Amino acid sequence: MDEEGRRRGDAAADEAFHRRLKAYEGRPAAAPGVGKDIVNEPMIRHWCEAMGDANPAYTGSGAIAPPTMLQAWTMGGLTGHSPGGGAQDELFALLEAAGCTSVVATDCEQEYLRPLRPGDRITFRTVIESVSPRKTTKLGTGHFITTRTDIRADGEPAGTHRFRILKYAPAALAASEDLAAPEAPAAPAAPRPAHDAGKPRRPRPVVNRDNAGFWEGVAGHTLLIQRCLSCRTLRFPWLPGCNGCGCEQWDTVRASGAGTVYSYVVMHHPPFPAFDPPYAVGLIELAEGVRTVGNVVGAPYDQVRIGMPVRLEFRQVDEELELPVFRALRGGSVV
Repeated sequence: MDEEGRRRGDAAADEAFHRRLKAYEGRPAAAPGVGKDIVNEPMIRHWCEAMGDANPAYTGSGAIAPPTMLQAWTMGGLTGHSPGGGAQDELFALLEAAGCTSVVATDCEQEYLRPLRPGDRITFRTVIESVSPRKTTKLGTGHFITTRTDIRADGEPAGTHRFRILKYAPAALAASEDLAAPEAPAAPAAPRPAHDAGKPRRPRPVVNRDNAGFWEGVAGHTLLIQRCLSCRTLRFPWLPGCNGCGCEQWDTVRASGAGTVYSYVVMHHPPFPAFDPPYAVGLIELAEGVRTVGNVVGAPYDQVRIGMPVRLEFRQVDEELELPVFRALRGGSVV
C-alpha cells in the first residue's frame, strides 16, 4: 500500500473509532450522587483559611459558601461515592484498549446559579458532554473528554461544573507502537543533560497575558509578586485586577525567597511518568505574606512539617522548563 492509501486508511479508522466514542456523549458518567456533607461552616472556614480569603460574606449568620467551593461539596473523599460501572468506565476501557492508558486534567469551568448556604443538601448528576476527535499533543496522542456535573441544592439548580481531561497514549509509547504520526528518521543521540533528557517531560504551565510576567521572572530566577498600585495590596497568584479594591493597575515586588510551609500534601497516586512519587507539595507562605505552591525539596517527604522554614530556588526539570521550588532549612541553614 502506498503512503497516500495508508493515510486514507488511518483517517477512516480514526473516524470510525471517534464515532464509537461519540456514542457516549449525553450518557450518565456515573450514578447520580448525594453530597457526603451538607454545606457547613467548618468546611467554609477551612477553605477560606487555605485560600487566604477573608471576605465577610463567608462568615456570620447570613454566610454563604465561596462560589468556587461548588465542586468541593460533590467530592467523595478517600472512600469515594457509590461503586462505578457507568458510561465513563466503559468509555475509559475502550480508550485504554486503544492504547490511551494515561490521563491528565486540562481545565474546568464553573457556572453559579444560586449561592450555597449552610444547611443546603447537595445532589448532583454527571454526564459525558463531549469526546473530541483524536488530538496530538506534546504529552501524546489521545482524546479530550468533557464531563458536565449539574449541581442542585435542596432540589434547586445551584451550578454547573465542567471538567476536561486528556486520555492519551504517552508519546514514548505512541512512537514505539505507531499510535502517533508516521515514524520520522531517528535523530543522532545527544548527550543527556543533568535533568535526564530520557525522562518524559512534565506538562507545560499555561502561560497567558495575565501571568506571562510571572513566567518571565522565573526565567530570570526571580519570583515576582503583584502589587496593586491603588491600595498597595500584594497578591499571588497573578490576577488581572485587585481583589481588594478592583484596581486594574499594578506593579511587582521581588520576593526575598524566604518562607515557611503553611500546609502540604504528599503525592503517592496516581503515578505519572514525569514525576517520582512520593514527593511533597507545599503551600508556602512567603515572607511578604502571600502564599504560593511548589515542591518541597532537600528533605525526605515524610519529614516535611507545617512551619518548616524554606528557601526559594529554581530547578531545571527538563530541557525547556525551569520551576520555582522550596528547599527545606534546618537551623537557618540549607538542608
